[in-house]
Amino acid sequence: MVAVVTGFAVSPDRGRGHARDMRVRWAMEELGVAHEVRLLGHADMKEEPHLSLQPWGQIPTFEDGEVALFESGAIVLHLAQSYPGLLPEGRAARARAMSWMFATVATVEPAVQEVETARFFESGEGWPPARLQAAEARLRARLQPLEARMAGRDWLDEVFTAGDLMMIAVLRRVGGLQERFPALAALVARGETRPAFARAFAAQRAVWESVLASGRAG
Repeated sequence: MVAVVTGFAVSPDRGRGHARDMRVRWAMEELGVAHEVRLLGHADMKEEPHLSLQPWGQIPTFEDGEVALFESGAIVLHLAQSYPGLLPEGRAARARAMSWMFATVATVEPAVQEVETARFFESGEGWPPARLQAAEARLRARLQPLEARMAGRDWLDEVFTAGDLMMIAVLRRVGGLQERFPALAALVARGETRPAFARAFAAQRAVWESVLASGRAG
């Protein structure tokens, strides 16, 4: 049986690989998990049968036999626990990798998303510039400890894990990383050179290219 993951038929990231299905597709490429991608329009996401899988009508979802999951972090953790390759040997190392996964979605990603919201979605609301400045300050406070940790390291821990995969997926959304946080920019660059990342990115980019070709980009 082939696993099925959902993704945007017309992604708001315009083919940059920032949508959350990217991290799931990357994980499956790392692990060699056979899968299909079910592309959904925005209207489809807010209707059944998708709402029975994802109560908020978001992507991605994941189905594999009797297993049905939503939330990208939960899906990547399930994959990492089900197949060898994204969690290291040893209880302590595995626990650290899972800690980095949760740190990504609970500590770093909310700060990234707050800046994105202030910059792109609230820019016309008349909020004072202090709103964006405060959000950017909170993001810096999250990224500075990571920058310090990455000094002299290739990965967050000894080897590449699901923690790195999740963190890199989120850090790719941060603008100006090279200028402000060069060690984190190097981490992202290492992740992007992985063949599994290249395959997942190419597959997601191909969807956007087809949107452009059809004139549906808007």
